[in-house]
Amino acid sequence: RQVQPVCAPAVHLHMTAATMQVSQKDFAKAQEELKLLKKDPGNETKLKLYALFKQATEGPCKSPKPGMLDYVKKAKWDAWNSLGNLSQDGARQKYTELVSRLISAESAGQTKAASPEESSHGSYETLIVTTKNNITTIMFNRPEKKNAINHKMYREIIRALQEAGKDDSAIVVITGNGEYYTSGNDLNNFANVQPSEREKMPNKGAELLEEFVGVFIDFPKPLIAVVNGPAIGISVTLLGLFDVVYASDRATFHTPFTQLGQSPEGCSSYMFPKIMGSAKASEMLLFNKKLTAAEACAQGLVTEVFPDRTFQKEVWARLQAYASLPRNSLAVSKQLLRSMEKEKLHAVNSQECEVLKERWLSDESLNALVTFFQRKSKL
Repeated sequence: RQVQPVCAPAVHLHMTAATMQVSQKDFAKAQEELKLLKKDPGNETKLKLYALFKQATEGPCKSPKPGMLDYVKKAKWDAWNSLGNLSQDGARQKYTELVSRLISAESAGQTKAASPEESSHGSYETLIVTTKNNITTIMFNRPEKKNAINHKMYREIIRALQEAGKDDSAIVVITGNGEYYTSGNDLNNFANVQPSEREKMPNKGAELLEEFVGVFIDFPKPLIAVVNGPAIGISVTLLGLFDVVYASDRATFHTPFTQLGQSPEGCSSYMFPKIMGSAKASEMLLFNKKLTAAEACAQGLVTEVFPDRTFQKEVWARLQAYASLPRNSLAVSKQLLRSMEKEKLHAVNSQECEVLKERWLSDESLNALVTFFQRKSKL
């Protein structure tokens, strides 16, 4: 039996300079900017903003805990109390940074008028797809749902990748709009199944998933993930099929499959042990370990980590340089790197989908999903 040496990849982690203190003027400006948001950022983000504001203006929570039946006040109290002894300066800093991200995400999410330099690809409900300067960008665009992937988004990603594979761009980038890269499967995919469709769902779901992952396996151009925030489930397992993965230092990587009675997909059962070694892969895929961006980089899943405050600027400057390289040379080189394993990857994808069909039909998986939704409803 051949033994493959496992080499620990070098960690490319940009060191963040000392955090600059946010002035009262900056804090006040952030409060005014928040009023300019056109889209509701969602209850979770609003609770976070409320808590940071209270911590910044009043300090740690000392108010009595509201009664269990006063759901709104209890949610606010819990959010504020969770900040512990975070200093008022620190809370102002976090509040201002969060508002800045929300404003930036909303600006990025607004479809720009088509021009010779940039073209927008219309007719997508869950994505923003643009091409500019030889880069096609596919942005997950359900920020109010943490970019959770529903059936519609699965099909739109397949179509977007198929079109991007044929357009004139040199490289293709996938990223998320808002605070999350994507929270993975929208679990309403499982919850909103009619009784008459319950037996058909596993077959349909497995067919869609196999086609979805297959598009990543066969993608003909360099494919780069720009992970702007937390990534969960299939958004993490697919990273082994990308050519480069850049992450913000606030990103995390979580594959809670066994917690939900599921099993790995996205070719992770093959790619993760190959990338990070079997023991580290088992921690993620069997025991649901969540990795920080630095840990994911150290284990080879992420190429490089950047401070969140400079993430977009630094990454996109690098991507522009990549996109200026000879397009055909990039595509041919990508195919050489991937060609030896394509057949193996398709076989792994098929096997993973077969196992998932069995999981979706099992009582264990159904019970785990019911437990999850029960806990979620109590939050």
